[in-house]
Amino acid sequence: MSREMLQLAEALASEKNVEAGVVFDALEEALSIAARKKASREHMDVRVEIDRETGGYRTFRRWLIVADEDYTYPDVEKTIEEIQEEIPGTDIQIGEYYEEQLENEGFGRQAAQTAKQIILQRIRDAEREQILGEFMTQNQVGESVVMGTVKRSERHGVIVELGRLDALLPRDQMIPRENFRTGDRVRALFLRVDELGNTGRKQVVLSRTAGEFLAKLYEMEVPEIADGLLEIRDVARDPGHRAKVAVKANDQRIDPQGTCIGVRGSRVNAVSNELSGERIDVVLWSPETAQFVINALSPAEVSRILIDEDKHSVDVIVAEDQLALAIGRGGQNVRLASDLTGWQLNIMTVEEADERNAAEDAAIRNLFVQHLNIDEETADILVQEGFATLEEVAYVPASELLEIEGFDEEIVEALRNRARDAVLTLAIASEEKLEDVSDDMRNLEGVDSEMLRDLAQAGITTRDDLAELSVDELIEITGVTEEAAKKVILAARAHWFTEESN
Repeated sequence: MSREMLQLAEALASEKNVEAGVVFDALEEALSIAARKKASREHMDVRVEIDRETGGYRTFRRWLIVADEDYTYPDVEKTIEEIQEEIPGTDIQIGEYYEEQLENEGFGRQAAQTAKQIILQRIRDAEREQILGEFMTQNQVGESVVMGTVKRSERHGVIVELGRLDALLPRDQMIPRENFRTGDRVRALFLRVDELGNTGRKQVVLSRTAGEFLAKLYEMEVPEIADGLLEIRDVARDPGHRAKVAVKANDQRIDPQGTCIGVRGSRVNAVSNELSGERIDVVLWSPETAQFVINALSPAEVSRILIDEDKHSVDVIVAEDQLALAIGRGGQNVRLASDLTGWQLNIMTVEEADERNAAEDAAIRNLFVQHLNIDEETADILVQEGFATLEEVAYVPASELLEIEGFDEEIVEALRNRARDAVLTLAIASEEKLEDVSDDMRNLEGVDSEMLRDLAQAGITTRDDLAELSVDELIEITGVTEEAAKKVILAARAHWFTEESN
């Protein structure tokens, strides 16, 4: 049998044009499959070892050594205590394998056929790996645009033939309402490489919706970008509908917007046509947040903006006749501008801004009147001078307060002392309210100490209280971002759905 094994390995290696090592590996796997079938234990771990010189082989059953608490699969695992009882004095450790030799299973016709199938599969896998390696040498993940032919359409996407390699263009990476037929030429971004389950095979995934795809199309269409004279800084897309591209000139002699648009829109139209008619706004990038936001909201005209660094948000104030243009159909314009700039944009009219400012000023005025024991006229002066909190009055340098007309040292000292007393009193009251907050709300993911104080101050002390808030209400109370507010409220409501399912 040993000689027959060597002859079979030599014959298969010659027939399939592979190295002998590949054949021996396949024979070992085929023999291990035969041993499992004979034992009627599909999940049993069997290892077969063939001597490459003599052709003789041995069969072993293996168990992985695990800790007691990790013991799950009796067919392939033994606990460390169990193995120590079976083999006293053994030095085998957790994570190692214990092997027990079995009687060899005869190498019959079925095992030989299995070995052939395994070898063929490994040859195909090796060819795929080689082709994939060549493809990745020529193309960079997330940076290269490739051209292929539609091979077939499937439920989850379109298979695109890229030379000798098949790639997947998933449905969620296709532009909406975009349909491809077999034989169509398609251009897409090389997005990533996915592992196909536990098969070890890999799948190239393409995209036509990624922002990088639009940027690369522009690079192909505009030579100045490839030459480094122009630069695409950011892209925001609503695939198939509208996109905004922020461009910057590295050469002051070049008009970045005009260059990217082209004569009579030739360049922007070429990119738009590739993207199924997606409308593209070319925006001038700016390092100044205010100017960049104004540019990004084009074609709407902005009256003024207010930037809140702490909340990473921008209040954008526009005239009444510009409101619809700034927001866009279904909020598209402001959403894309927000994605492009990376800031949360709040659009409002001049009248709405004035009303909100008046309400905020009134609230600050009442705060000062109530806690500083002053009249409304004095409170108005503080508001007009830019003071918004008791802490600012309490701890701002006295020299700044003395610069206010009509304020002398006596008034300033009195205001500062009253403000400090008020800050301390409110802090103590806040801590007392914080004691009423339930433990399940304290331990909720996304809720920090600052948020807890704000919620307690508003009378929100239980998880259910928090769960009943809307996103807008939570933002108003705590000042967190919309994304953070959504996560916290979803976490607070999670137990509702668990109780319903039970």
